[in-house]
Formats: sequence, C-alpha cells, structure tokens
Amino acid sequence: MTMMKPAAPEALPALTSSIDAGDAQAIEAAIDSDELTALVLELCNIPAPVGREEKAGQFVYDWLREEGFVPRKVGLVENRFNVVGRYGGRGDGPNVLFTAHLDTQSPMYDETDRYVLTPQTAADPQWLQAWLEDGVFKGYAVTNDRGPLACTLIAAKALKKAGYDLSGTLYVTACPGEIGPEPAEECQGVGFLGKEIGALYMLTHGGVAPDYVITAEGTDFGVNWVGCGYAYYRITLTGEQVFTPLLEHPESAVHPNPIVRMAGVIEALQRWARDYDKRYRYESAGGTAIPRVQIGAIRGGNAGNMGGGTEVCSLYVEVILTPGQTIAAVDRDLKIALRGAGFDRNLSVEPYVVRHGFEADAASVAPIHQALDRAHQLTRGGPIAIAEPVYSSMWRDHNVFNMNRIPAAVMGPGRWHPTPAEFASCAKLYALAALALCGKA
Repeated sequence: MTMMKPAAPEALPALTSSIDAGDAQAIEAAIDSDELTALVLELCNIPAPVGREEKAGQFVYDWLREEGFVPRKVGLVENRFNVVGRYGGRGDGPNVLFTAHLDTQSPMYDETDRYVLTPQTAADPQWLQAWLEDGVFKGYAVTNDRGPLACTLIAAKALKKAGYDLSGTLYVTACPGEIGPEPAEECQGVGFLGKEIGALYMLTHGGVAPDYVITAEGTDFGVNWVGCGYAYYRITLTGEQVFTPLLEHPESAVHPNPIVRMAGVIEALQRWARDYDKRYRYESAGGTAIPRVQIGAIRGGNAGNMGGGTEVCSLYVEVILTPGQTIAAVDRDLKIALRGAGFDRNLSVEPYVVRHGFEADAASVAPIHQALDRAHQLTRGGPIAIAEPVYSSMWRDHNVFNMNRIPAAVMGPGRWHPTPAEFASCAKLYALAALALCGKA
C-alpha cells in the first residue's frame, strides 16, 4: 500500500527578508569560483574514511577561524568532533543552520575490506583523492559530502564579503558520523558509534539554536524534507554439527547444517523484499520514499575448523524505514513472512540497529521551501523541483533535526560528477537562501 500525506499548502508564508536580483548580483560578485574549486580539492584530498574524520574536521575549523567565523569544536570523542562556525545574529531574525558531513564512504582499510570489496575496487583512487578531469570533479568525497560542505563555507564568506549583516544567526557546521558505522557483534563501544556523535551530538551540545536547517547534500538541485531511517536485522538459524564422514545429504529444508537451510530463508526474504517496497512506498509533498531491503552480510562456522560443519548461521539485513513506518510493525511483517515460508523453528529474528525516518511538518518547513525556491529562481532561472525519490529514500542528517521538531530540508548540487560551475551556483543559492531566512540586519 502506498502511504500518502496531505499536500503542503500552496501559499507559503512571507519570509523575514525579500531577496532580489540585486542581492543575487552582489552575492555572485563575492564568490570566487577558483577559490571554491581549490577549497573543494584541498578539503576532499584529506583522507576521511568513516571513523577517521579528524584531519578534515581540523581543516574546516582552521578555515572558519581564519575567515572570522568564530568556530568551536564539539565532540563526544576527541578525534571525531563536530565543527560549528557562526555569522550574523545582529537582530531578532530566524536562525539558520547549514550542515554537511565530513566522513566519506570508502574501504575501511583493514582486514574487513576483503570480505566486502574486490582488490580492484578497493584500489580505486577516488576513495581518498579528488581532482578535476575534463571539466568535472572526480573523487567520492566531492559529492558525498565535502563538496557541498565547501559550498556552505563559501556561501557564508560571500555574505560577509558582500557586506550583508544578518538579523538571525547563520551556523555553518561540519559533522562526523553521518554515514556510520554502527556497533555490531564484536565491534562494540564508542569507537564504533556513528550518528550519535555527529549532528545529533552537535545539536545537543553545540550551542546552536536553529529555527531552520538546510542539509547540504547532492540532490541535483532538487529539495526534499522527507528522510528514511533503517533497521539492521540479524536473522539466525541454528542446526546440528555432523562429522563430515558421517554426513548424508538430505533435502535442503531439513539439512542439519544451518548454512544450507539459510538458502531457503534468503529466498523467502527476497520474496518479502520485492513486495515490501511497493506496499510501503511513501508519498508526500516533501518527497517520495521507496523503502528497499538488502542482505549485507552472512556469518556461519569456522573456516579453519570445518570438520563438523556449524550449528549457527546468521544473515544480516538492512531494511529501510519510511517516515510512515514503525519498527514494531515491520518486525511483525518480516516474522510473518518467514513463518509463512516454513521457518518457525530454530530461527531468531531481531533488529540490532533501529533508526526511524522523519518528515518536516509541511507548514513549518514552508519558509525553507520558499527561500530555496526564490534563491533557485534568481540563480538557476526557474522554480525548484522536489528531488528524485532516491534522495528521500535514505538517511541524511536532516532527520536529526526533524525528529527534534526543527524543520529541515535537503538541497545540494549534482550528485554525480558535478562541475565547478555547478558548485559556484550552489554556493550562491545557499547564500541567498540564508539571507532570505535570516533577514537583513
């Protein structure tokens, strides 16, 4: 079943400050495209795999300090801190917070990589490097997410350079842990935390008081305020060890080795997954979310001692959760599907990570929508579109703020191989939206 939300009202409330073509010209003149390109490349050539964001965070902190944005570090752990800079606050206008993340999906560069990536994929230089090639940026950090982060930095600098005093405060932030990791099995403790140490910790301990949040992530210049969460499931089958010389080969459904019987669980899970994303598709004015399901890992037995097979096999599954879903309902649905396929004995099904999805209230987020729409018209010559479903079907840090009743939306440049011109356009758009929301002092 497709879940529907009422459409947002067409008439959006007035903003604190209007922006016009003169503002657009002033901001454009204050943006140095070459400076932005150099900043993107310098920031994105600092290796910052998941969990190792410290050097990139220090770079952002130093840049904000040198540019006069009074930064501070806010961290649960010393080597994975959030950075918060600020500008404006000369009056009583709304406060706006830009957020982007420091970590980039990449190999872990440890022994686990050989279970996830081929050596050829792990050796791809784009994981840790960035460069310009044939007029487009290459490197995974550029698009996820330090390129958009650089755009927010240059947007703040452009407002200051163009001489705009802001009535409300503009916060420019950079956070670790948006991608992950998640504690699992033997990998426990604060060293394996992801989202708890990033934007959520920054909101709680960072001295920020935003009325509105714009999350800077690639959306191909669309906007959305719907975000998905996810559950990580451990599905475990138990069986019986049998000494290999004594093992016969009964049908898979009654085989003593749970690795063999797990094949049937996988088939049942895939049938459930094909139906799940259709039944729980979520549509609203702020974006369409299509929840997917994927098997991420499997464990069973001991590769160095296989004489008796194994009694235990576990399957690890990611289940996306839209804003319309709760974990309890999904949990029942999954268990019903597996019991219906005949797996009602010697089977354990439990979530070990749960993060719900969220959506901004339509009326509360309307000023952000209007500001981005007006800025988009002045920058790119037309109204802003709602982003494609893929951008509403994942976790992004706007969820942190929407779950805390602070309206947040996502908007950013092209997600795949953006150009320097696109980034300059995005920085201009961010600056104009901040000006419209914070108001002129």
